[in-house]
This record gives sequence, structure tokens and C-alpha cells, in this order.
Amino acid sequence: MMDEDLPRPKPATLEPGADLSRLSEAEIEERIALYQGEIERLRATLEKKRASRDAAASVFKF
Repeated sequence: MMDEDLPRPKPATLEPGADLSRLSEAEIEERIALYQGEIERLRATLEKKRASRDAAASVFKF
């Protein structure tokens, strides 16, 4: 069996800037979905942090 016949391990984490040339179309689509999910998670966390900061700021307004 040749090395290219063996399945490649999936990356455990997102790797911005990683070499994409060896990925199949399906793998690229999976990676896009992963990044979109991560962007949504980051935006939700950012919104929570801003809401918390705004709430704290309103308590200390004089």
C-alpha cells in the first residue's frame, strides 16, 4: 500500500496559514465549516464580554 492511499489525519485545531494544496475539495469544505463555526463562537464570546463591560461601566457611572 502506498502512503498516498492511507487516510491523512485530520488537524486537531485550526491552523491559519497552513498548506492547503494537498487538501481535497471535501476537506476544504470541512475546513471552511470549521472556520465559520469558530468565527460564530468568537463573535458570541465578544458580544458577552462587551455586554459585561457595558454593564460594569453603567454601575460605576456618576
